[in-house]
Amino acid sequence: MTTTTSGTGRRWGKFALHYVEMVISMFAGMILLGLLQSAVGLGVSHAAQPELWYLSMAFNMSVGMAAWMRFRGHAWAPTLEMCAVMFAPVVPLFPLLWLGVIDGDALMVVSHVAMFPLMLAAMLRRLDEYAGCAH
Repeated sequence: MTTTTSGTGRRWGKFALHYVEMVISMFAGMILLGLLQSAVGLGVSHAAQPELWYLSMAFNMSVGMAAWMRFRGHAWAPTLEMCAVMFAPVVPLFPLLWLGVIDGDALMVVSHVAMFPLMLAAMLRRLDEYAGCAH
């Protein structure tokens, strides 16, 4: 017989493992697809076009994460929510970039820093799914 504490600890362990898996798949998509884009001449300059560069990177991260989530059995709704999180941090930052309040480097740093807690919030919203209880 398991205790509630043990079951809860295992549930949060699965949740944390899933978060780490999603971060790894996100970075894998960003790196692999970024290398592919560069190899075929579709790379975008961070300095010259920070908006397009970020959107391309967010797309690459989304592809990696979506592939892993679908492999893990997630439905399209949570998969697309998580993909939206890759793009969401930049929405309030683009106007600041255009107004000259921030530069391309700040855009990258702030959007990446914001992305991780937003991923966590999306996962907490569907706790049972990400803790391994829903599939």
